[in-house]
Formats: sequence, C-alpha cells, structure tokens
Amino acid sequence: MNDSGDAITVRVHSAISEIPAAAWDACAGGVNTTLSHAFLNAMEESGSVGPRTGWAPQHLSLARPDGRLVGVVPMYLKSHSYGEYVFDWGWADAYERAGGSYYPKLLSAVPFTPVPGPRLLTAPDASAETKRHLIAGMIELARQRKISSLHINFPDAADAEAFNEAGFLQRMGQQFHWTNNGYRDFDDYLEALNSRKRKAVKKERREALEGGIEVDLLTGKDLTPKVWDAFFRLYLATTDRKWGSAYLNRKFFALIGERMADNIVLIMGRRGSDYVGGAFNILGGDTIYGRNWGAAREHRFLHFECCYYQAIEFAIERGLARVEAGAQGPHKLQRGYLPVPTYSAHWIPDPSFRRAVATFLDREREMVAQKIEHLGEYSPFRHED
Repeated sequence: MNDSGDAITVRVHSAISEIPAAAWDACAGGVNTTLSHAFLNAMEESGSVGPRTGWAPQHLSLARPDGRLVGVVPMYLKSHSYGEYVFDWGWADAYERAGGSYYPKLLSAVPFTPVPGPRLLTAPDASAETKRHLIAGMIELARQRKISSLHINFPDAADAEAFNEAGFLQRMGQQFHWTNNGYRDFDDYLEALNSRKRKAVKKERREALEGGIEVDLLTGKDLTPKVWDAFFRLYLATTDRKWGSAYLNRKFFALIGERMADNIVLIMGRRGSDYVGGAFNILGGDTIYGRNWGAAREHRFLHFECCYYQAIEFAIERGLARVEAGAQGPHKLQRGYLPVPTYSAHWIPDPSFRRAVATFLDREREMVAQKIEHLGEYSPFRHED
C-alpha cells in the first residue's frame, strides 16, 4: 500500500525485456544513457549478462493500481563479485570463514560500468514515497531469498542519501572527472593549466601521433561492422593481456551499434588503414563516459590522447558538462581530471557481520576523504597553484 492507501504492485523480472522499453526509459530519464533499456538489454540479449555469467537479472518494477509503471531498479543476483568496481572480496572471505554463505548476493548496478547515476528510477510524476517503496521491495526480495546482503553500486548523491536514510551502510570511493568550465576550445582549456602541466600536455599530444598515427572520432553511421571488428580485436588484446577474460562479447557491441549508435563514440588511433588503439565511450545528456580502452601493443601516450584529451575536446565542442573517465587512475589528475567522491550502499541483515563491516567502513570513509583532499592539492590548474 502507498501512503494514500492505494494498492501498489512490486514485481521481480528475470529479464529486462519483460519490461516495456518506453516504460523503463520514462523512469530512467534520458540523461544517463548507461541506464537506458537499450544498453542494459544489449548486455542480456548478447549473453554478456545472465545466469551463465553470474549476473542473473532480478529487476524490480513498481506499478500503480491502474497498472502504470512508476519505478524500476536494475538489479542482479550475483554468484561472484567480478565486474563491479566496488571490491567486497574481503567481506565475502570473512563471512564464509565464519560459516556463512556470502553468495549469491543481490546487486543494483550497471554491469561492468562504474558510472555514477540514479539506481531508484522513478517516473517524472511519481509520488514522493516511490523510492521508499522500491527500497522496501529490494529488502523484501533479499529477505525472502535468504540472501546474505544487498548492495547498490555507484548511486548518485540523492539515491545514496535515500539508502542511508533507510539504514543501509554507506561506503565512499573516489574517481577522477573532468569539468567543463565554459572553455571555448582545447587551447582555452590549456590556458587554465599551470605552465608546466600545459607544456607536458602539448608534448604528450605531439608524441602520441608520431609515426604517422591519426585519430578518428566515430559515432552514428560511422560505426560500421568493420569498425566494430577492429575495436573488438583491440579490446580483446588488452583484456587478454591485463585481466585474462573479456566481460563484453562481440554481439553486445553489434547490438548497441544497431540500436544506440548516436550515443556511442569510438575514438580510434589509426596508422594508415590499420587501427592500433581505440577508446569506447558512451554519450549521455551532458556527460561523455569513458569505458574501455583497447590496443594491440603499447603506443606511447596514445592512451592519453584517445581516452582523455580527445574526450575533453569532444566535450568542449558539444558543450558537455563533464568527462567521466571510469574507475581508478591517479595519472588522470595531471591531465585535468580531479578527484570526486563516489558511493555505494550495503544492507547486511546479520548483526555481527553488519557491525564488523560498519566499523571497517567508518575507517575507510575517513581515509578516502583524506585521500581526496590530499589529491586535490596536486591540481594542475593555475588558480590552485
């Protein structure tokens, strides 16, 4: 029941295809494309996400008495902690050494995508209590399934506060984001840097293109199967070299190339007719999200050129507010990407385990806050010298 006494219906869906795309997107909004029905469905339809890969969809929907959907939550039953970018391996190990079963767990997140954004997705005219009903539905599902824990990764500040008010434990992380302060062009941005950093950026950009390398920015109709084949080859080469296995398969890239090409930006380094490195980006309403880099071998500074500098140029030209370049990477700081806090929320019903995690998180939040403050002292911008 809602606060007015009318019955509401919360359902669990084992595939996002069970939820009409228009209804989902009306709740998700159009700003953060990683939450779109097309993006999440491409992961499921391609087989990159599903029970076989340890990501069994358990999406929640909330409907009014007249049947109209007013809230959804992207959620998965996880049999491991890969592809999340909020690390809880130590929690799992401790819980299982104490005799518990940490997996499966419930997770609300965008798979393989550490992009902050709303997780309690509500229609524009949804009532104020809709988010509370969604949270209650998430907890009830975890209780019914006797699940060890429920986790929400990378919620935006508003949803992080909603989970905090509901009694979830809050965890703080940190990423590096670039902010567009109304720059006219890349040279105008460079003028905002101190002289040493400005010279370093210019030098890196020159050296990145040595040996006849050119950069192609590809979106929309430019994203042909041949281009996707080239990027996927580079993506596999890098994941094989660094992590051992790729989360995303070729069919996923084919599907988003067909269904949301205008929201995809590939920045590809090319020597002659051969692509030698490439960055996969997702375009949102006011932000470009850097996701994956691929290269067959190391090319000095090409990663910085494609992933960071070209993304900044693109954001300036399009009038975007931000570039979010993904998880980790202190090397981003000297290129103008400043530290910002990120959040996750955790519901743990076991009292002893909850106390232990809460104590750890209290210490960790203090350390992360100190780290962000410390890193901020190394800002490359002139006005902060």
